[in-house]
Amino acid sequence: MERILVIGCSGQIGSELVLELRKTYGNGNVFATDIKNAPEEIRETGPFQILDVLDYKNLLHFLVRHKITQVYNLAAVLSGNAEKIPLQAWDINMRALMNTLQAAQQSSAKKLFWPSSIAVFGPTTPRISTPQLTVMEPNTVYGISKLAGERWGEYFYNKYGVDFRSVRYPGLISYKTEPGGGTTDYAVEIFFEAIKKNCYECFLSEDTALPMMFMDDAIKNTIKLMDADPEKLSLRSSYNMAGISFTPKQLAAEISKHQPDFCIEYKPDFRQAIADSWPASIDDSVARADWGLQDEFDLEKMSHHMLTKIDEKINGI
Repeated sequence: MERILVIGCSGQIGSELVLELRKTYGNGNVFATDIKNAPEEIRETGPFQILDVLDYKNLLHFLVRHKITQVYNLAAVLSGNAEKIPLQAWDINMRALMNTLQAAQQSSAKKLFWPSSIAVFGPTTPRISTPQLTVMEPNTVYGISKLAGERWGEYFYNKYGVDFRSVRYPGLISYKTEPGGGTTDYAVEIFFEAIKKNCYECFLSEDTALPMMFMDDAIKNTIKLMDADPEKLSLRSSYNMAGISFTPKQLAAEISKHQPDFCIEYKPDFRQAIADSWPASIDDSVARADWGLQDEFDLEKMSHHMLTKIDEKINGI
């Protein structure tokens, strides 16, 4: 019987991952934790506890006491926010990972998922169809911490047998949680503002192409990787995950098909430099070959779904 701990259950990924895992493994076998209160649906459907991943002793005690077998560590300071508090962000992101790696080594929770990001790439990386193995010279705090984390995860797999698994997430798009300070968050904000105001001020330029993925596809593929036969995994750093690539201009045009009067203005801020250092599109053929990565939502289907669900959420339909 798998017993699963999700760290960071109140965030964009965690809030949806917990509910999906509970469908498969049972409500009582998926333990949700965070440093803040969880959404009501998480608290009502299964165990929730305040837990600080930076507190190693309490983390290890939790794993042992609840006989945890799998850990999803989603705790992180995201790219935009990390640039405002670089040393604090580095400390939080790296200590959160190192604590879970060491706790996994010292307990029965040998299988560990940790999200990496397209932020591991940098301005010297090929920007089109970025390959799995390539030049990686990130120039942001977030990217540096994610690249270091990939290397530590692989090290703990080779040295101590921790079953470390990871994907390099593109921008993630969801209607269920508000944006959390990431550079790709314009692709979430724009839908909320389209419903609220029928207009949006974008912090990236109109032709900035970035890889994105609808949250349903991200959750499905994350669990698929964790369920994969370890013998089929050729990588123990992190797998590329491509999703769909588009620009703010293309996304605005898609929204305009549903709301013809929708308007958008472009006022790039400090996040433009971050976006310019990231890939415009990703090659995820290794993940597709190793464990069957698949995605269902294209730009058209994702946009329609987002507008419909946000309208229902905001207007109580």
